[in-house]
Amino acid sequence: MLRVLVTRPEPGASRTARQLEKTGFQPILLPLTETVALPVDRGVVPHDAVAVAITSANAVRHAPKELIVAITALPCHAVGERTAQAAREAGFLSVGEGPGNAEALAESLAADHSGKTIVYLCGRVRFPAFERGLETAGVRVRAVETYDTFAVSYSDEAIVALLSGEPVDAVLFYSAKAAAALQVLARRPALQGLFEKTWFFALSARIAAAFGDTARERLRIAAQPDEEALLALLQARL
Repeated sequence: MLRVLVTRPEPGASRTARQLEKTGFQPILLPLTETVALPVDRGVVPHDAVAVAITSANAVRHAPKELIVAITALPCHAVGERTAQAAREAGFLSVGEGPGNAEALAESLAADHSGKTIVYLCGRVRFPAFERGLETAGVRVRAVETYDTFAVSYSDEAIVALLSGEPVDAVLFYSAKAAAALQVLARRPALQGLFEKTWFFALSARIAAAFGDTARERLRIAAQPDEEALLALLQARL
């Protein structure tokens, strides 16, 4: 059975593990990042906001209830299926499911929201293209940071024990921070042998770029920035 290292944090890691098991892979969970809620004052929501935008399910999961209550009546525009589901579970009354990536979501919102204000629930660490795209189109974006992302460190001994001293066949990357962290791990002298023949699969080109030139010939990028496309790529390759 092929062993696949899952680098994303919970709750997504366990969900991915179940999908891998269904398709005959052996998942190994090694979260390389963790998300932590940030304190948010509901007063940060501008009175003239006409909509809410979300590009990460974590932005909803970590948002305080008081903040959610203050904005659930506004139309919510989510980047994709998972984020839209999280928004509905949080209590948003009207949720639109976007095209799957932040840049395309910004383009779809720009025409109808020029000159207007939207609330953007987001993390402290984020890719700036979404906000830049909207601001260029004349949309006023109020970014409300609900969580932060931190790298998780492991000793050589901990990783060798987790992997039972055996190489992994594949690694899944869901974030640039995790890709960069794994690159550092794979270069440690005590761990190099565990990743010499490993294939690496990234959710997007931006995430793949964070992995650098390490094992570039064994690095592949999903056709679409979603888990379905990532796992389909894994199955096709291995």
